[in-house]
Amino acid sequence: MKKQKKMPAFEHVQIARDRNRPKVTDLISGLLDDFLELSGDRAGKEDRSVIGGVGLLDGIPVTVVGHRKGRTVEENVACNFGMPGPEGFRKSLRLMKQAEKFGRPVITLIDTPGAYPGMEAEENGISAAIAENMAQMSALGVPVIALITGEGSSGGALALGVADRLWMLEYAVFSILSPEGFASILWKDAARSSEASELMRMTAAELYEDRLIDRVIPEPEGGIQSSTGDSHVFTDWCGFLKTALAEEIRKLSGIPKEELLEMRYQKFRSIRSERTGNNYDTGN
Repeated sequence: MKKQKKMPAFEHVQIARDRNRPKVTDLISGLLDDFLELSGDRAGKEDRSVIGGVGLLDGIPVTVVGHRKGRTVEENVACNFGMPGPEGFRKSLRLMKQAEKFGRPVITLIDTPGAYPGMEAEENGISAAIAENMAQMSALGVPVIALITGEGSSGGALALGVADRLWMLEYAVFSILSPEGFASILWKDAARSSEASELMRMTAAELYEDRLIDRVIPEPEGGIQSSTGDSHVFTDWCGFLKTALAEEIRKLSGIPKEELLEMRYQKFRSIRSERTGNNYDTGN
């Protein structure tokens, strides 16, 4: 696919939020064979904002966990607009630990405006659930690939983002919070979200340039949702993505466990900002 023309960051945000953008269920159907959904956190309740299960990726048994959004208001209400509560993160952790037990690689599909910020979620330990997810993912003894497909905001995204490879779709965004939240904090004016988007460096191209992600997955001009009327385009695109994921999983699966864990550790220890000169690896 050809390189797309540069557009304002907030246009990426709008594309990432497009209700017609492929949801996690569309991607699972396009990428996996024989997918079996697994539900419940075995501690509290089922959280429909997170979907997970087991399937075959080009013949490779994998565990997939992702954020679930809907297209209609009714669908979004049913899955809490893709904002997991603590139960959702505990479900994802349960499935990833199960994957480690049976030696299955893990793929996470990230598309969320953030973790659910309600009182019930706070009372039930959402901060601890996010932190435990991140800590446990850093120590999983199987390959992990995280793919940001739409919005990747705040702790809701970070909880599924500790991976050996962090990829983004070309029109996805990844940030510490929404541009509206950023503008509200910085300027007390959410209407300046477009300006905030430019400051946040949240697009795939910018994050790749800053070495915070490992690969940008190209999309048709205007986003993969622009191919809604042509199923062949989406099918072919899923075939390309499936091949890329399968090739990377095969490479990672050939790395001994201890070496894989050390590589993952060093990957995050070495994160730095070339723009500011900040280097968060304080080791001498």
